[in-house]
Amino acid sequence: MAKRWKIKKSAPTDVIDRLVKDVNVSPVIANLLWDRGVNNFDEAKLFFRPELEHLHDPFLMKDMDKAIARIEKAISAGEKIMIYGDYDVDGTTSVALVYSFFKNLSPTIASKLTQFSPLEGETGEELWSYYIPDRYKEGYGISNAGIDFAAENNITLIIALDCGIKAVDKIDYANNKSIDFIICDHHLPGNEIPNAIAVLDPKRKDCPYPYKELSGCGIGFKLIQAYSQKKNIPITALTQYLDLTAVSIASDIVPITGENRILAYYGLERLNNDPRPGIKAMLEMTKIKRELTITDIVFVIGPRINAAGRMESGNKAVEMLISSSPEHAIEAGNYLDKNNTDRRDLDVFTTQQALAKIDESPILKARKSTVLFDPNWHKGVIGIVASRLTETYYRPTIMLTQSNGVVSGSARSVKDFDVYEAISACSDLLTQFGGHKYAAGLTMPPENVEAFKQKFEKVVCASITDEMLIPEIEIDSEIELNDITPSFYKILKQLAPFGPGNMNPVFMTKNVSDKGYASIVGKNHLKMELTPLENNGKNGFAAIGFGLSEHYELVENKKAITVCYQINEQEWEGKTYLQLQVKDLKTN
Repeated sequence: MAKRWKIKKSAPTDVIDRLVKDVNVSPVIANLLWDRGVNNFDEAKLFFRPELEHLHDPFLMKDMDKAIARIEKAISAGEKIMIYGDYDVDGTTSVALVYSFFKNLSPTIASKLTQFSPLEGETGEELWSYYIPDRYKEGYGISNAGIDFAAENNITLIIALDCGIKAVDKIDYANNKSIDFIICDHHLPGNEIPNAIAVLDPKRKDCPYPYKELSGCGIGFKLIQAYSQKKNIPITALTQYLDLTAVSIASDIVPITGENRILAYYGLERLNNDPRPGIKAMLEMTKIKRELTITDIVFVIGPRINAAGRMESGNKAVEMLISSSPEHAIEAGNYLDKNNTDRRDLDVFTTQQALAKIDESPILKARKSTVLFDPNWHKGVIGIVASRLTETYYRPTIMLTQSNGVVSGSARSVKDFDVYEAISACSDLLTQFGGHKYAAGLTMPPENVEAFKQKFEKVVCASITDEMLIPEIEIDSEIELNDITPSFYKILKQLAPFGPGNMNPVFMTKNVSDKGYASIVGKNHLKMELTPLENNGKNGFAAIGFGLSEHYELVENKKAITVCYQINEQEWEGKTYLQLQVKDLKTN
């Protein structure tokens, strides 16, 4: 697929000169810092060395004072409290974080803690419990079944994490049963805020909190930060929970800027130096020996945690994440690993079916959106498959399936197109919807599917441009291969953790060629050794272009080419070397 190359705007000369002098970095690094909002020495110091003390005061968040007061009252009165979260990575890490915090808070409270399993219906007189809704029986978010479970077990306070901002009717239902709610969410609110005791969501229009991009688990962290602040517990005591925030931030693909960057930075440090037993057991199964990155979380840890809720029950994920016993963690980790293997097989099969539907239909091929429906598709993998289709055809995509008489779907989008807004424009056909700019979920009656397909395509056609339908590669800077030195890469690594809002830099270099060792590896990957033309084949860099085998003849003939790439570090037989991960290439 053809790609657009877009070179980012460079920093003003005076800013570059100041950063080069004050921070003692090259002009290329100075330009990267400016692009990330760094303009002087103090900002550079904070960027390179994030500090927990720079996290915002949690009480700046609207309703935080009410939330903490209600929790204090519940604990003081011995009320039963349930931590409620969704079945995906963000939801399960949120539940594990808040539940673990209160479990570890004091011997007095810890002695009264246990878990409830909504599937088994356990009961007891314990103070705290957690609840993950069944994806297939209850669906996304707060459910009547979860509220009924709380009522049956004399629970009077529910702390909902990563869900609830649109659950107006569900909160009214809970109020009628004398159950209070504290909602901790990060999704966009609807026109009406639920009538809960407290609704924590920085995306509320009336919330003055300065950072708006926290994950659901991030909101949970702000809750325990506020409680700790009220009880004079030092912020350093909360670092043991930051591995969970890092997993959430990476897996939910929120911007790694501001507070998220601080939480991800310390979370990765925790993951690499002292991971909780459950994550440690999971990592041992993957046999990853090197230092973990955000990318590793996205492709290795996140899918395994997600697999529990996709295939069976998200309770297993929480069980693994809160486990203090290595043996128990290994058992739960093995269970999740098997679920992930099953999920992967189903994912591949469903993707093949979906691609076949498009290939066999000229009408679907001609559209600017993709909406596919099959009542037999597994609800747990349609989001993953929607992502696969978006990668293949690069257009807004929705996968729909049916269970219990309701059609539900997952949507994914392309750069700069707001799929949430497009779905919102079709809300008259929907029962429920929610999500973000690039990923959303929705439900509708079966009889509305065809009308939705037509209306969604109409909405997309009216607002998407032809340019948006071509994948874009943003290039940070043009450099020479000779600029890539060990010291340059050492500073480059300090820009991490990389992710949305702070992507791993992409560089462009002209006038390079392969040294004559080009080959196709795997299914369609292009392996090269690139060198500047003027070097006459000396000082080459190992390079790999995933999915770029179509360019083999071009590089095999040692043609002069321009490449755009990221720089990473590889290890082979105990030795490390720099490798160029080529995103695209073209003739000069």
